[in-house]
Amino acid sequence: MTTSRGSKAVVQTTEAITGTQPVRRRARLRGWERAVGPVSLLAGAIAWEAIGQALDVSVFPPLSAVLGRLGELLADGTILGYLATSVTNLAIGFAVALVFGLTLGVLMGVYRRVEMALDIYVRAMLTAPSLVFAPIFFTLFGLDRITIVGVIVLYSTFIIVLNTAEAVKTAPRSLVEMARCYGAGDRFVLRRVILPSATPLIMAGVRLGAGRAVKGMINGEMFVAVVGLGGVVMTAGRNFDAETVLAVMTLIIVLAFMVVWLVERLDRRLTAWLPETNRA
Repeated sequence: MTTSRGSKAVVQTTEAITGTQPVRRRARLRGWERAVGPVSLLAGAIAWEAIGQALDVSVFPPLSAVLGRLGELLADGTILGYLATSVTNLAIGFAVALVFGLTLGVLMGVYRRVEMALDIYVRAMLTAPSLVFAPIFFTLFGLDRITIVGVIVLYSTFIIVLNTAEAVKTAPRSLVEMARCYGAGDRFVLRRVILPSATPLIMAGVRLGAGRAVKGMINGEMFVAVVGLGGVVMTAGRNFDAETVLAVMTLIIVLAFMVVWLVERLDRRLTAWLPETNRA
């Protein structure tokens, strides 16, 4: 018995010295944290089903009816063509937003004069409701894909610009000065020092831009061209078909989560050199 107690005391002392005890506690806490999301989602689904069954009104159908309607739309292929149209619009618009957003953001972060010239316009476009520019695109291009893509670009570009500019400006000056002391030129400093250190904050802006791009896609399709998933939502809403509206909105939310997940995967690949503690 004495030997057993002594061995336990030795183990506890070793864990306290090496720090394995806090690590185990953090692992248990992370396990609980991972369970919070699924539990919250399950609780929301149960609440939706219960409220829908209790109210028994057409404007708020239960979750089971919504999922059944979504299954019907997917099974007969009705929604797949609209989904392909929306995903194409989103991919083109977000790609254009990335090119413009990252380029302008880097220029504003590196060159003070560029920032002074463009900052007021970028902030104005970020705060202005982007959908008000839709009639301009409609007048110029009509009911064409360019109109939807233009709305998506307006929704997502400027948050990427601001985040990228701020990320570039917060690059450690000590590293920049060290590189210059060793004879590094502007391009080398930008490519090997500033951009790598700014990547985590830049990707945070890209994640925000991805969410706004999905929102711009739906708003553009609903209120401009009435195509894609937004067109289905608009048509179903006019017919007071709440099941179809909520079913398509569920599909849109899943699409948004998938886009953000892809961006997060890219973020983790680009910032693989970061310690896990910095990620947290």
